[in-house]
Amino acid sequence: MSKVDALRVCPVERAGGLDNWVRRWLQNPRKILAPYVSKGMVVLDMGCGPGFFSVEMAKMVGVSGEVIAVDLQEGMLNKVRRKIAGTQLEKRVTLHQCRRDSIGVTNLVDFVLAFYMVHEVPNPEALFRELKSILKPNGKMLIVEPKFHVSPEAFEVMVNQLENMGLEVLERPRVFFSRSVVVGVM
Repeated sequence: MSKVDALRVCPVERAGGLDNWVRRWLQNPRKILAPYVSKGMVVLDMGCGPGFFSVEMAKMVGVSGEVIAVDLQEGMLNKVRRKIAGTQLEKRVTLHQCRRDSIGVTNLVDFVLAFYMVHEVPNPEALFRELKSILKPNGKMLIVEPKFHVSPEAFEVMVNQLENMGLEVLERPRVFFSRSVVVGVM
């Protein structure tokens, strides 16, 4: 990873701040995801980090579903791997290391979660094109960005990019200290 990328991407050493009881209380994964994730679905956790959302999604999709946990850093994927090792969730979670310029997932998915990671991507438009290409008909994508990194104007530019690609804004759910949007394939 280059120095520029290292400045943009949350380092593995700080992953503990992404998965703790305070965050779970403020941003409860089940509460946030319940309207979008259900049994039997194939879901993608883009920029999964230490698996804060991946683990809960694996419980929600049940034995017939799948979670594809994607991250740029092998260290983050190792954290998820250790969390699910020896549990039934191990069979439901596929770990995938993406490249800086490509996700590299070809499975069609029902739902994509991009939580606090789009602002770290050098080319969000390319990311959105790739994500749209793997969304099933009626698939949805929840994008959540932190208010402390992403201005209202920058978030609206991103929403306009999504709409210009043919994705429809379905709702703007409230997520603590965040800007969020759910888009779907039109």
